[in-house]
Amino acid sequence: MVVLSQPALLDQFSLIKTCKPTTTLVTTNLPTIDLFDPQAKHHIVKACQDLGFFKLTNHGISMEYMTRLESEAVNFFNLPQSEKDRAGPPDPFGYGCKIIGPNGDVGWVEYLLLNSNPQVPSQKTRAIFHDDVFRSAVEKYVMAVKSMAYEVVELMADGLDMEERDVFSKLLRNEKSDSCFRLNHYPSCPVTELQAALSGRNLIGFGEHTDPQIISVLRSNNTSGLQICLKDGSWVSVPPDNSSFFINVGDALQVMTNGRFKSVKHRVLAGTGKSRVSMIYFGGPPLSEKIAPIPQLLAKESEESLYKEFLWHEYKMSAYKSKLADYRLGPFEINKKAAGQ
Repeated sequence: MVVLSQPALLDQFSLIKTCKPTTTLVTTNLPTIDLFDPQAKHHIVKACQDLGFFKLTNHGISMEYMTRLESEAVNFFNLPQSEKDRAGPPDPFGYGCKIIGPNGDVGWVEYLLLNSNPQVPSQKTRAIFHDDVFRSAVEKYVMAVKSMAYEVVELMADGLDMEERDVFSKLLRNEKSDSCFRLNHYPSCPVTELQAALSGRNLIGFGEHTDPQIISVLRSNNTSGLQICLKDGSWVSVPPDNSSFFINVGDALQVMTNGRFKSVKHRVLAGTGKSRVSMIYFGGPPLSEKIAPIPQLLAKESEESLYKEFLWHEYKMSAYKSKLADYRLGPFEINKKAAGQ
């Protein structure tokens, strides 16, 4: 991202929302789960019920894959703005800067959104890579993260005592899985003019939202900024850890578990120090997949469904028409009060 003159700088920030500073989450309060812990399935279910979020360690993914991709991503984001713009605007795949979606959301962020499913080609995705090094780094990383994500959702199924261990993973493994991969860059903000303009408030890098898909797998460099929203509505900061992954429950998984698992609301704050780079795999079902609470879970406790059945394509289109902070599941709920909204 180019360095801006002072008038241009303040013009850019005038469009981006701010928020009051928040307290920092104590590390011990954040669920941290060893993927190979014999009790991992139980810890994962509890974390998904309590927060919809947890930190995953001992995941088996090579640190080399992570650092190599981060390096290639930084190289791309350090290109002249005119070169990066050739990979945009996003459709939805491609390069974007500050504008998040089509409905007026903005943030202090630039990003690459890539199709992670080779069965669904994207011309814009092909145009992004200047050489095979970047492409190879993305492909190796995404392949490793997908494999880990399959294991995580299968442990979720185990912890829920599902008869079919692949009840979630088969949707992600499907050759028509509607999954994607995102690289976000939150540049460091110029300090003096920015602090004066913000008057002690924090600049929003990526506004509050939940992820529509089944699961999101996030990894970032060692720069803070990620925050999650607790049940009481308070925002807490998540300490960065570039050797671990952070798992988010998505809206589709909340529906499939009939509200047992909570889709976590989260956001990213931009800072005046080191820039933040994050990489996120979003695991979604095929567009034609019917999404509804799993019958076995309803039968287990003689529950009524809290959600209407819908096609993933319908929900995706509905989410695309909304703003980031909108409660997207509302129109698909049968009983709003029981769903906790």
